[in-house]
Amino acid sequence: MALSKKQKAITIDREKLHGVDEAIALAKSGATSKFDETIEVALNLGVDPRHADQMVRGVVTLPAGTGKTVRVGVFARGAKADEARAAGADVVGAEDLMETIQGGTIDFDRCIATPDMMGVVGRLGKVLGPKGLMPNPKLGTVTMNVAEAVKAAKGGQVEYRVEKAGIIHSGIGKASFAQEDLRRNFDALVDAVVKAKPSGAKGKYVRKVAVSSTMGPGIKVDTAEVAGA
Repeated sequence: MALSKKQKAITIDREKLHGVDEAIALAKSGATSKFDETIEVALNLGVDPRHADQMVRGVVTLPAGTGKTVRVGVFARGAKADEARAAGADVVGAEDLMETIQGGTIDFDRCIATPDMMGVVGRLGKVLGPKGLMPNPKLGTVTMNVAEAVKAAKGGQVEYRVEKAGIIHSGIGKASFAQEDLRRNFDALVDAVVKAKPSGAKGKYVRKVAVSSTMGPGIKVDTAEVAGA
């Protein structure tokens, strides 16, 4: 496969395993686009997510934040709706919000709901589900504490979920972040994924790790340097 100009500009031995800090530094140096690229991590896990006991999913708060502006939608009524707005929610509603979404407008990146609203939200399963926006009590997005959930979503919390091929992709910040902040976020993500190891996982759990920028090539990381791998 032909290499892009971007990939040619970064001299990387595609078979070499790099230390975590070296991989992050290479990804940062290769992020030369006109926009602030996201630094991304790919974790290849020894799981088959087709089996329920091998699903890996959760949320983690990145200590240095994500560098993104996250828009939060909340399904709530009355006092809880007021709490959500006070906490900084961008879109708050009940049946009216459901109708807006059914009309084709989804103006948020994370969705939170109070438990009593799940009857309404459930009607949107075919719309929100495929986009990964369906509120879920295991992820803390179905809760009576909407203010805390809104602040967490806006304060650096990210959701991770293993894909069909057993891989988790997640951003850990922007290329403009300091090296040490990206490392802190990397460690937080890996630690969360390792702690979420499912009961059905057999053999080596974290098999491969790679770091890249949005437009850059993947840089292989030595899993021996990855805590819990």
